[in-house]
Amino acid sequence: MTRGSDRLGQHFPQSFLQRYFVFSFISLVLLCAAGCNRKPAPVTAAVIRGITREFVLAARNASNGRAEVGMRPEYAARQPGKTQTLAADHIYVTVPLNKSGLPDISAHNSIEKEFARVAANHRLARVARSGAPGLERFDYLADGRRTQSIHLITPLGSTGVSTAVSASTHAHTARLAIVIDDLGSDTAQADALFRLAYPLTLSVLPHHSGSTEIAEEAHRRGYQVMLHLPMASNAGDKDETIELHPGMDSSAVEKTFDAMLETVPYAAGVNNHEGSLGTSDQKLMDELMPLLYQNKLFFIDSRTTAATVAESAAHSAGVSAASRNVFLDDDQSAAAIRKQFLLAIRDAREKGSALAIGHPHPETLQVLAEMLPEAERQGVTLVHASDLAR
Repeated sequence: MTRGSDRLGQHFPQSFLQRYFVFSFISLVLLCAAGCNRKPAPVTAAVIRGITREFVLAARNASNGRAEVGMRPEYAARQPGKTQTLAADHIYVTVPLNKSGLPDISAHNSIEKEFARVAANHRLARVARSGAPGLERFDYLADGRRTQSIHLITPLGSTGVSTAVSASTHAHTARLAIVIDDLGSDTAQADALFRLAYPLTLSVLPHHSGSTEIAEEAHRRGYQVMLHLPMASNAGDKDETIELHPGMDSSAVEKTFDAMLETVPYAAGVNNHEGSLGTSDQKLMDELMPLLYQNKLFFIDSRTTAATVAESAAHSAGVSAASRNVFLDDDQSAAAIRKQFLLAIRDAREKGSALAIGHPHPETLQVLAEMLPEAERQGVTLVHASDLAR
């Protein structure tokens, strides 16, 4: 023992020193345990929104302002007697194209790197979600709670969807437009459609859980978006809760239509959902079509009834319009859908153009994947619905 230790031992007995060090060690352990068991600070709406702003700014800075960046809040289900609260933010980032019209891989990598930096600063965990060709999805979690859902879109390049060709360029070729109706409730259906790299027109029902998200993603992927406008039918068994129906006054029609349109961003046109009763009512159509004209929207008559007056009302109001030629999947068997698709091809070749309407059934998507290349081989150009409206 050193001389200093001898002096310390003379002033403090060894048993006291032992008790002192034991007490200090136990205090340190208890202090650490208290800190380890302390609950993390709550993830509030203000915290979520602040992190979202950082992600948005990071994406813009990483791409030198060239990336298209958008944000949409997701709210938790409203509880009776309580205010609506923010659940998470959806952030949509579209990778810019380079001078060759191809996705800018450098910008993509820079955006990913900046996202990782922001996530590390806030100790967020990244969890991958199912995506689709050209669409990468992942969530960020804070203490196990989802705070941001990222949708990173890589466009298909200067060719857009692979065979998109303007109607003016091919004015003398057979043209076929395919509209897929009834989207809005199931994002997986939209993801399946996005695997078909053709200029399909996607018609989205308003006021559904995925209406806005699907419309935004479709637009960013280069697909044409339409509002699938619910109207009253004669049967009434498949009507939507919110719809247009005969007997509505002009202010009610306008208010209802505007609210629907708000939930389907980037809608370039409108076609009717059901509507055998609505489209045959002259007064209702005369009230609706000026609203389309004001919003610079075209109209596609789904022709759910032979008594429809919708297309003629559209033309009277100065709205570009066209009508459906073929329903692809009234019978949902693959064989029946193939037969209808061949009918659409025949109409396009004989009449110069045709418009077919289908739905996101697995059988329909299977037949489209098989037969869209066949349509091209037969000299039919795939176009958007707007290309056939006049």
